[in-house]
Amino acid sequence: MLQVALAQVRVHARRFIAVGLAVMLGVAFVSAALTVGATTKATLGASIGASYAKADLVVSGPEGLGVPPAAVGTLEALPGVAAAHGFERAFAQLTTGSSTSSAALTSTAPGELETAEVTQGSAPSGPNEVAIDSTSAARLKVTPGDTVAIVTGGPSTDPAGALTVTGLTERSPDPTLSDTVHVLAPASLVREATGGETVVDHVQLALAPGADPSAVAAAASVALNDLPADQREGIIVRTAAEQTTAVVATLSNGDDILTAVLLAFAAVSVLVAGLVISNTFSVLVAQRTRELALLRTIGAERRQIRRSVLVEAGVVGVVASVLGVLLAVGVLAVLVGLARRTDTGSVAVLAVPPSAVVAGLVVGILMTLLAAVVPARAATRVAPLAALRPGAPVDVKSRSGRVRLTLGLLALVAGGALLVLGAFSAGLVPAVAGGGVSFLGVILLAPFFVPFCVAAVGRLARPLGLAGQLASLNAVRNPARTTASSSALIVGVTLVMMMIVGAQSARTSFNAELAENFLVDVEVSGLGGVSGAAGSLPGGTASTADAQALLGVEGVKSAVELTPVLLSSDEDGGRLVYAADPEELAAVLRSQDTVLTDGMVLAPQTLAQTEITLETANGPATLPVTATASTLFVPLITKATAEQLGGTPPDALEAFTGDTGESSGQASAGGTLADYLGTTFWLQLDDGLDGPALSEIRAELAAVTGVPENQVSGAAVERVAYNEIIDVMLLIVTALLAVAVLIALIGVASTLSLSVLERRRENSLLRALGLTRGQLRGMLAVEAVLIAGVAALLGTGLGIGYGVLGAQSALRELATVQLSLPVGQIAAVLAVAVAAGLLASVLPARRAARLSPVAGLAAD
Repeated sequence: MLQVALAQVRVHARRFIAVGLAVMLGVAFVSAALTVGATTKATLGASIGASYAKADLVVSGPEGLGVPPAAVGTLEALPGVAAAHGFERAFAQLTTGSSTSSAALTSTAPGELETAEVTQGSAPSGPNEVAIDSTSAARLKVTPGDTVAIVTGGPSTDPAGALTVTGLTERSPDPTLSDTVHVLAPASLVREATGGETVVDHVQLALAPGADPSAVAAAASVALNDLPADQREGIIVRTAAEQTTAVVATLSNGDDILTAVLLAFAAVSVLVAGLVISNTFSVLVAQRTRELALLRTIGAERRQIRRSVLVEAGVVGVVASVLGVLLAVGVLAVLVGLARRTDTGSVAVLAVPPSAVVAGLVVGILMTLLAAVVPARAATRVAPLAALRPGAPVDVKSRSGRVRLTLGLLALVAGGALLVLGAFSAGLVPAVAGGGVSFLGVILLAPFFVPFCVAAVGRLARPLGLAGQLASLNAVRNPARTTASSSALIVGVTLVMMMIVGAQSARTSFNAELAENFLVDVEVSGLGGVSGAAGSLPGGTASTADAQALLGVEGVKSAVELTPVLLSSDEDGGRLVYAADPEELAAVLRSQDTVLTDGMVLAPQTLAQTEITLETANGPATLPVTATASTLFVPLITKATAEQLGGTPPDALEAFTGDTGESSGQASAGGTLADYLGTTFWLQLDDGLDGPALSEIRAELAAVTGVPENQVSGAAVERVAYNEIIDVMLLIVTALLAVAVLIALIGVASTLSLSVLERRRENSLLRALGLTRGQLRGMLAVEAVLIAGVAALLGTGLGIGYGVLGAQSALRELATVQLSLPVGQIAAVLAVAVAAGLLASVLPARRAARLSPVAGLAAD
């Protein structure tokens, strides 16, 4: 029987192509998930380890405390130590005169321990010399010989004296230094940035030739015991490799979340692949009924038949699993190679752990064998001299049908109740568990409703003529096979739809929440204030703009000017009150429920009182307060109300400005709050702006108004950030789930292909009776579209339900969840599923059409 099984695989290899592809993709996903985790850690280790590349031993203290500076001299004096370097680092601002950037200052080290590679010029040697990384130098247009300055951020914000750039260095791959200029500087300059304090992060030791690292490490530990007890606590001596491992573990918190997430998606792919494998082997067993009956007739036992089918599955599983592991490693090797060509990924390292190979092979082989168990049992039921047709549909009246129906209903009801409970009690864990159990119930019940759905939709194909009528009948002639094939696609489409609907609902909910709590897209503050006032530009330059200038910026839809006009009484907190035009304000605010009218104060949510007293030129005036849902809001009155109340009394204005010299004098001598503070503009932007477009608008607004970009703020930034995070997550998740959908579509193609092989006589008879090749191809195409289309429709309905309830359970505590269906994306998924089903029919239909009627009728 072993020879028979091997002969089956060899002679009918094309029948196992779909099984092999499903196994290969599932295994590749598992191996890739484990390899990605190991590669990430290896790459992180290589980047972190670059700082210790020349060190033999590293002495480090507790995180955030470092090593006492006195320990450097003690360690350097140890026998066997050639050089010691107290690693010092500080962060400051580097200015070139035209721009200012964040900078990481690293102290220079002895030649034996210096890891910075100078690519142009020379390393700094004097107290006023520095070297910066070549990437930042190109961005800042700095070359060796230029001068820069360092703003330390200490008690004095004056820049340090002119520093000469002596050279350029390779940019450090240390991930903790991203988005900063890497500055190699003398220790004195680093200490100036830390306020004159010497802060040694760790000590690197280079050993003399022939020195024993273990002996030196032991001697270092003993020497450090001479330090005061409060200074030596927590200090550890490690090798450079051990130190790298410890730092990587600290950065990742000992967790491997990325691998866990990828393995979760790999499990989905394995589940779908298992359905495809089981379905394919079921069809193969049914198609070989006469052959198996003949083997039983000549003496083959049931266990031999079962073993033969399992051997076939094992051979396919082994070959496909090996190819899957090789595919995963190959794809990641290409990605790592591409990453190494970039500046940020130059130290990327491909790491293939043994677990990735072993797990991939074990999962692939076991998955194939387990999926083949049921078909193998079905093969043993073939009686001698029998020529049984494919298995009958699941009958609710049979014992197995009643058990399946009972279990499916229990799982659906119990899981659905748990899912709804989790959704409306903000319990994500019970919702996930309920979703999984209820979906299992759907899969168990699939044989009872999928064939009827296909039959119902199949009636729509009958107007297509003879080909449509035959396709609708063939699609449900073998309900078990149709159900199994559809189930795999239902799983994939459901998961994709769930993520699409959940993400769209999350985006809509967050936008609504932001619109309610952050009523304004962009705020430009401090326009027209006098020199020295809050929000004005340094150096005595007042920034000015009007609404027309702001509306001229592309992407700005509407604008309203807010003018500070009054102050509340001391008892009410001395708050600033602004005046605005009600109609212009309504055009800017995102919430239509927020309305400003005469004779009232529109206030932030934090202003809990129902009325407020204002200090006016006409005396104290008390106005009712209407609170908005936003905390980032300012008290507002209409311009008409402001004119009626008059301006701020001189004594209240002087008390507010305080003793600020010339500015206070100007404001008190007949000036207004607007003269001192300047005005503020609120803007509403066009919908659908992305991050780059918003950045361009902010930069242009800053240029038009003359204010720094940090005075151009608002909810639009946060809204875009939320949407970009959701979009990136959706893109990644959809791409990962696409593997499951691809495997499911392979199952549809497999079902159709094996159905063509099984129906050779029938198709040939139809051809002999007058069915043309075109009609035969059309019949098979419609059949594939029916199976894929019904599966896609069912998956869409389930995905929408799971997506809405999932979003409700995950986001209920963060925002009021609003259902939003991305009709365009849903239609695109449906179209892709139907098109893929149609594409899956091309090769089987071509094969069936090429077979002559005579040859087909002669086939056994």
